[in-house]
Amino acid sequence: MKDILKNTVLLSAFVYFSATAQTMPVEQIIDKANLVSYYAADDGTTEARMMIVDQNGNKQMRQFRIYRKDISDRGAQKMLVVFSRPTDVKGTVFRVEKHVESDDNRWLYLPALDLVKRISAGDKRTSFVGSHFYYEDVSGRNPNDDTYELIATDESYYQIKGTPKDAGSVEFAYYQVKIDNSTFLPMEMIYFDQQGKAMRKMTVKKVAVIDGHPTVMHSRIEQLADGSYTEMQFRNVRYDQGLDDSLFSDRSYRNPPSQ
Repeated sequence: MKDILKNTVLLSAFVYFSATAQTMPVEQIIDKANLVSYYAADDGTTEARMMIVDQNGNKQMRQFRIYRKDISDRGAQKMLVVFSRPTDVKGTVFRVEKHVESDDNRWLYLPALDLVKRISAGDKRTSFVGSHFYYEDVSGRNPNDDTYELIATDESYYQIKGTPKDAGSVEFAYYQVKIDNSTFLPMEMIYFDQQGKAMRKMTVKKVAVIDGHPTVMHSRIEQLADGSYTEMQFRNVRYDQGLDDSLFSDRSYRNPPSQ
């Protein structure tokens, strides 16, 4: 009798999972992943520590604070990143105005030069302050820039292939992403070149649920050709802080928030 019940439960779970996987279009999975990854709550703040390791094992540390405010879910968004350590990058500010129907606006304030540098759309996939993360990784790639194919499912993940609509605008040919089917957080993303060789890999190493929101607390991105990588860890994540719009203005370049 126990075996019959056990088999019935397993069969029911399989049927439920299969039905879920079959009835959820891949675009809906991507939409949920985008919402969970970049639009948790109405706003948020966090402290971040980034360790950059080159192919020879040499290490550099970056420490900064991130402020984010949504104008609307899946829509416009404001972001401010303020660097505090080490001394040579202290006071550097990265500001983003995120859009859906057009390219994001990105600026980098360099305090040593008292210079605000605009990051052009063509530079969005270049190194973010010397790390293996790109500017686009920080604020998120626009889901409308790619087409998607659900290539596999298992008991834990949706595996999806993303292909850029404009192949000339990026350095990769396609990517494969594993999305947790319970939280919808992307847990692994691998970028491939035109020959199908893996180039770059992002892995989530730790997740925590904060105020009901699944939140990445530790991630790693690796350049597979030489083994160099950057790890990013977060702490003191807070949501729904009621951040004022003035925080995300030009004034914050030279007078960034202290908390």
